[in-house]
Amino acid sequence: MALLFNPATYNPSSFDEATRSRLLALVDFFETKGLARNKEEYYSGEWYTDFLDLIARDKIFATFATPAEVGAQTGTPDARWDLARINELNEVLGFYSLAHWYAWQVSVLGLGPVWLSGNETARKEVAGLLEDGSIFGFGLSEREHGADIYSSDMILRRNPSGGFTANGGKWYIGNGNAAGRLSVYGKFADDDPQHPGEHVFFLVDPSHSGYELLKNVVAGQMFVAAFELHDYPVAETDILHVGKPAFDAALATVNVGKVNLGWASIGICEHSFYEAVTHAHNRILYGNRVTDFPHVRRMLADAYARLVAMKMFAARSTDYFRTASEDDRRFLLFNPITKAKVTSEGERVIDLLWDVIAARGFERDTYFSRAASDIRALPKLEGTVHVNIALVLKFMPRYLGAAHGAAQDYPKIPVRQDAADDTYLFHQGPAKGLGSIGFSDWRPAFDRFAHLPNVAVFREQIDAFTQLVLTAPPTEAQQKDLDYLQVLGQLFTQIVYAQLILESAALALDHGQTRPGSVSDLSDLTEAHLDRMVAVFVNDMSGYAVELHGQASATDDQSKAALNIVRKPVIDSAAENAFVGEVLSYSGAYELKA
Repeated sequence: MALLFNPATYNPSSFDEATRSRLLALVDFFETKGLARNKEEYYSGEWYTDFLDLIARDKIFATFATPAEVGAQTGTPDARWDLARINELNEVLGFYSLAHWYAWQVSVLGLGPVWLSGNETARKEVAGLLEDGSIFGFGLSEREHGADIYSSDMILRRNPSGGFTANGGKWYIGNGNAAGRLSVYGKFADDDPQHPGEHVFFLVDPSHSGYELLKNVVAGQMFVAAFELHDYPVAETDILHVGKPAFDAALATVNVGKVNLGWASIGICEHSFYEAVTHAHNRILYGNRVTDFPHVRRMLADAYARLVAMKMFAARSTDYFRTASEDDRRFLLFNPITKAKVTSEGERVIDLLWDVIAARGFERDTYFSRAASDIRALPKLEGTVHVNIALVLKFMPRYLGAAHGAAQDYPKIPVRQDAADDTYLFHQGPAKGLGSIGFSDWRPAFDRFAHLPNVAVFREQIDAFTQLVLTAPPTEAQQKDLDYLQVLGQLFTQIVYAQLILESAALALDHGQTRPGSVSDLSDLTEAHLDRMVAVFVNDMSGYAVELHGQASATDDQSKAALNIVRKPVIDSAAENAFVGEVLSYSGAYELKA
C-alpha cells in the first residue's frame, strides 16, 4: 500500500525514456549528496552551482520548459511544455529542497512572457540560452509597489537614435544573480509619443554594465535579488509586450506558474511525513509507543488524509489545465485553488506532524527543520491565499447554478498523463470574463460516493451552504468586506476541492485511470481513503461555518444559516484503526541517508 512518492521505489515508467532518465538523475543527485551535505549547504546559503551544472548537462530545464514549436527551432526534439512531467519535476524538487526548486520556479515565470510573446527574435534568443543551460527570472515586484501590476517605477524612455533607456529598480527577483535573461515589467515614460505611460515587458541581460545587482534580500541558498537598471539600453528586439498585452502576459504567466507551488508543497509534506512517522513510531514515552496515544493517531491520520487529498486535487486540476481551450476555461477556477488551498493544506500537514514530533522538528540534522520554515513561503508567493480566494469567488454563482438548471455541457475529461505540448497555456488571451465561465453539474461526482458516510454528510453541508448563499447573500457592504468574503470563499473552495478529488477517485476506481508510473499513482486507492479524507472536509466546513457565524459584519440571517452547515464527521473505530495502521506502515519506508 503506497500513495506517496518514495524515491527508493520511484520509477516514472509512464514517461518516455529521456524524461524518465532526467527525473531519476535528479533523485540520484540529491540521494548521493545526502542529508548532511544538503543541510550544510542550506544553512550556509551556498549557491547550488553543482545542481545547475546537472540541469545544463542533462538539459532538464531546456526540455521541460521549452514549448515544442520553439524546441523544433533550436534542435531540441524532446522539448515540450508537458504539465504531466512538470508536475513530477516540481514534486521531486520540493521533496528534497525548496531552494533548488526555486531556481526552476522563477525560471518558469521568467520564460512565461517570452513564450507568450510574438517577438520571434527574443523567443529564439531565449531558447538558445535555455538550451545552453541558462536559468531565468521574472522582474515584476518592486520594493514600493510589491507585485502591483498597475504601478511601476521602472521607466523606459525613448532614445532619439532608436531604442529605449531603462531606469529603475526591482525587488524580490529570483535568480537575479545568475539569470541568462530577466523578463522585466515596467512602463513607458508618460511623455512617450507612441505609448505614453503604457505597460511594457522587456528582456534584460544581467551581465550588462547597466545592471547593478544590489543584494540577496533573503537569507538562504535561493538568490532573491534586488537590482537597479542605470541607463540600460533596450532595443526594439528586446520588447516582449506593450500596453494591455503586457498586463495580460503578467497575469497569464502567474496562471502558468502558480500551480507549481502546490506541487512543491506536496513534496515537502511527503518527505516530512516519512521522517515524522518513523520518529514517532519508534519512540517510547511513559512506557508507551508514541503512536499508541489517541491524539497522535488522530493527528497522523488527519495529516495523511490531507496529504493524499492534496495530491489528488492537484493531479485532477492538471487534467483540466491540459484540456483547456477557448471553449473550456474552467481551469481558471481550479488554478487558484491549487495555489491557495493545496499550499495552505501543506501548512496544516506540517503543523500536525510537528505537534507529533515536537522538539525533534527543531533539530538541525533533520529534514523537518527546514520543511517547517519552507512550507510557510508557498501560500504567500505568486499571489497570497487571500488574493486567490477572492478570485475564486468570481466563479461561485455559475458553479452553484450548474446544479440548479444552469449547467453547461462539456466533453468528459479523462486523466491526462499523455506526452503532449500544452500550448493553450501560452494562448490564453486577455484576462477577462471570469464570471461568465460555465460549469457542468458537479453533483454526479458526489452521487457516485453517496454511500460513504462522510460524503453523505458533506452533501448536507453543501446544501446548507447553497441555502446560505441563496437566502442570505452578501450585502452590498459585505461585497467590499474582504474579511467576510475570505471565509465565504473558503467554504466555497472546500466544495470545489472535494469535487475534483471525488472525480479523481472515480476515474481510478471505476475506469482504471490511476496514473501508474508517476508520483500521482492511485493504484492503491480505496473508498476507505476517500471517506477518511471527506471526514476532514466535514470538520473544515464546520470550522469555516462557525467562523462565518462569528463575523462582525454577518447579519442575523447569515449567522443562523452558517450554523446550519455545522456537522460532525462519521469516524468508525475499526476503519480508523485500519487507516492508522496504513499510516504507520510508512515508518522506515524511506530515509535520506546522511
